[in-house]
Amino acid sequence: MKIQIAGVGKTFGSGAPALGGIDLEIAEREFVCLLGPSGCGKSTLLNIVAGFLAPTTGRVLVDGSPVTAPGADRGVVFQEYVLFPWLSVAGNVEFGLKLKGLSRAERERTVARYLDLVGLGAHAAKFPTQLSGGMKQRVAIARALANSPSIILMDEPFGALDAQTREVLQDELSRIQRLEHKTIVFVTHSIREAVYLADRVVVMTSAPGRIKQIFEVKLGEVRDRFAPEFTEIESAITRTVKEEVAKVHE
Repeated sequence: MKIQIAGVGKTFGSGAPALGGIDLEIAEREFVCLLGPSGCGKSTLLNIVAGFLAPTTGRVLVDGSPVTAPGADRGVVFQEYVLFPWLSVAGNVEFGLKLKGLSRAERERTVARYLDLVGLGAHAAKFPTQLSGGMKQRVAIARALANSPSIILMDEPFGALDAQTREVLQDELSRIQRLEHKTIVFVTHSIREAVYLADRVVVMTSAPGRIKQIFEVKLGEVRDRFAPEFTEIESAITRTVKEEVAKVHE
């Protein structure tokens, strides 16, 4: 499914606008990262696409249909793991499948497939309190994928993890995308993470958030973080982001 964001602005209450008019088209199966200074409206834009917030101006279309509420076509993964502590790993992944009315056999097949995909097949019976942060986030990703959405919206999903775990999960997500081919919108503060994962990186301005520049990342599906071409585009995006961060501190 493709996403069309047309003139989207957002103002909360009587305050200053958080988003100042966003126009962006995201193709089917494309991985797009949103980057920008803190408070530029990245998460606000993601929540509008998810249907959790209504825009003040403009609209979001998914395959031509207006987004007016959350929907099964859009799965969301937050920075917080948002797992049910009373359910096992398998139970958390199965939760949405039960709501959809799938048979027990179909649920079991789907849960097994996606737990294997994120490397947690051997941990299905564990509970969230028994898992590391990285494992919890893998469960959240498996749960989102198991519901078969065409679009995955991710709001700094690796932001709370240590650097090593973060890179491991970036590798996992890159591998999963090569297999699942979802349309992904990914909010991050990490430029390196964006370059490693995205087909395009959208740099937003300081508030009110607008699109400053869009970078195409033409590095192939499997990427080397230390390759000269990787460093080149990372440096170019860094310079652009720093211009906006400097404005916040003026």
